[in-house]
Amino acid sequence: MPTTETASINLSQHFLIAMPGLQDSGFERSVIYICEHNEHGAFGLCINKPLEMPLEDLFAQNRLPLKRADLIGQRICWGGPLHPDHGFLLHKKQLIEQQEQEQEQEQEQEQKADTSYTSTLQTADDLQMTTSKDVLDALSEGYGPAQVFAALGYSAWSSGQLEDEIRNNSWLTVAADHALIFEVPFDERYDRAMLLLGVQPWALAFQAGTA
Repeated sequence: MPTTETASINLSQHFLIAMPGLQDSGFERSVIYICEHNEHGAFGLCINKPLEMPLEDLFAQNRLPLKRADLIGQRICWGGPLHPDHGFLLHKKQLIEQQEQEQEQEQEQEQKADTSYTSTLQTADDLQMTTSKDVLDALSEGYGPAQVFAALGYSAWSSGQLEDEIRNNSWLTVAADHALIFEVPFDERYDRAMLLLGVQPWALAFQAGTA
């Protein structure tokens, strides 16, 4: 396997892709979007391990309706082993388009687009992660971000830990493609992430088995 100097890299806005030989029961065949990586460590969300929980259940737990028909039935993902009762939403900055609204309503929507949520991390130019309830309030009323990915729990590494795991060939890394988070079916995301690197999982499994 090719090696990379990891001491000074920043993997924010990258995918971690579990090597086929990674035996950890939680992270096997996982794809993790790294939201933040700095000298203190790394934080991310697994994007390809859905739970048996639709998004409307999360809203019901918060005593909110879900008026966005496009989100009904969307499954929440296991984000990682830490704080599995905490919710995280990855979403695009763009709001859902409202059809056949009057000019005044359109102006109101434009104003909403410039409104930040209470607790939001800007992970990329057009991608945010929000943990505050106000984004649920917006979605509940039929507004809010056009594309949403919801996770319970998160994954984190202490300073230098992720770099060590990469050096030990536990993970591959590649620049994140947001379509993988919002548009690709869960069961296709691992293989599609591998294709971003131009490799097939079976080839890596063979190499690991004969190393």
